[in-house]
Amino acid sequence: MSIMTEMRDMALGLASRMPIPKIAGIVFPPFFEGGQPRDCEFMAMALEGGAGGLSYVLLPDSSAADYRALNPLAFIGTHPERYAAAFGGSDPVHNMLGLAAINAICQHVMRITDFTPGIAADSLGLMNIEDGDRVGMVGFFPPLLKYLRGSNAELVIVEKNQQLIERYPNLHVTLDVTALNRCNKVLCTSTTLLNDTLDEVLMHCTGAEHISVLGPTAGYFPDPLFARGVDVLGGRMIKDGMLLLQLVAERKRWGAATQKLCFQACHYGVRCEALHN
Repeated sequence: MSIMTEMRDMALGLASRMPIPKIAGIVFPPFFEGGQPRDCEFMAMALEGGAGGLSYVLLPDSSAADYRALNPLAFIGTHPERYAAAFGGSDPVHNMLGLAAINAICQHVMRITDFTPGIAADSLGLMNIEDGDRVGMVGFFPPLLKYLRGSNAELVIVEKNQQLIERYPNLHVTLDVTALNRCNKVLCTSTTLLNDTLDEVLMHCTGAEHISVLGPTAGYFPDPLFARGVDVLGGRMIKDGMLLLQLVAERKRWGAATQKLCFQACHYGVRCEALHN
């Protein structure tokens, strides 16, 4: 079973055991063919009661018409489970909506069960990069570069964007995911869940001693990832869903509406088993 399918089933399982509020609002930034600008990369969903979920607007140009046809008003009062159920299929728009719904469902459950994940100001630091490490970076994380300055660690960047190879000639950037087989520590963008490449990435990380998955859209419970050897999941906790919608719509920073969250496999135990079973 794929991670996308497990994420979907996990969220729907939670919703079958706990009441999930309806959607109170949703925001879709404008669609830009050829790629979204940085201030329009995310859509947001808010539930009644304050929980919320983010998702990337990670769509091909062929989905432009379907995306632009989305009517935010039509989502208000509907159940997020409806959109979570479509996650893991072949439709990019449905997967985008599904990830936001999965995040919103999981974050509502965190709220009502008082299940508060660790708040890490520095999830990157949990990798504990040392001299001699060979670090695989899936997706380009510029902040990681500062951890490598002055160290003898080697960095290998695995990307899907051919242009990054030309843009950063002094860095080891490759399109070959098998390069991760030789890395002892791996940092992976959470975008890999949405573009359905995370399963393949983790298949090439079996020899790694530490794996972190980080990104704003990682607002869900980490069970499917931890079951596959991931050590840290770092993302965003939505404190105020409706404020988040306003900030996303105004293309402003989300700091007032969110906080960082961090799950660590070594601390994720009996309590989570009781929550999910």
